Amino acid sequence: MFSLENVKYKNILNIKKLDIPQEKITCIVGESGSGKTTLLKLLNNLISCDEGDILYKSHSIYNIDPVELRRKVIMLAQDPAIFSGTVKDNLLIGLKFAEKPLVDDEKLQEVLEQVNLRKPLANLAEQLSGGEKQRLALGRVLLMNPEVFLLDEPSSAMDEETEELVIESMVKDVRKNKKTLVMITHAKKIARKYGDYLIELKNGLVLSAKEL
Repeated sequence: MFSLENVKYKNILNIKKLDIPQEKITCIVGESGSGKTTLLKLLNNLISCDEGDILYKSHSIYNIDPVELRRKVIMLAQDPAIFSGTVKDNLLIGLKFAEKPLVDDEKLQEVLEQVNLRKPLANLAEQLSGGEKQRLALGRVLLMNPEVFLLDEPSSAMDEETEELVIESMVKDVRKNKKTLVMITHAKKIARKYGDYLIELKNGLVLSAKEL
């Protein structure tokens, strides 16, 4: 799905060669400051590498319109944006930004169930807890139905039980719909349980990249 060749970004990343497989769950692990989030941002051209090239489906991402790329390759930050308004407003806003058809309330309720967020659609999003906001943002991304999900520690604000439920549901959805998921996780246990491929970064270098 992605291929990185001689990619350098400031003094943060230096990747000689790295391939990320299509229709697989790829987990990225590493110490704080190892370059994990930077790598995700490079994959959908939120930032550009100083040297080298990144291919998406054999095409340089720098030859793809950035807006079109980000509709296919969606990144969810560790502290996702929550907009003023209701839970429903926040779920639909991604579809509006992507200029995709809106969905009915029944579909919105399905997505909330999928991310284990049992809140009325009319509730104000700003009143949710940190973990609930993460789940709301994850639901928004699921609705957008991209080819690739880039998730930066999507469960960091959740308790362990909720984390398991949400990650398992997300992985099931990705496998069922033949999507690609690239996920930074702080828990190697999560990576081993749900990942197909594991990338370990250290000091901006790829320490290992292997199938699980």
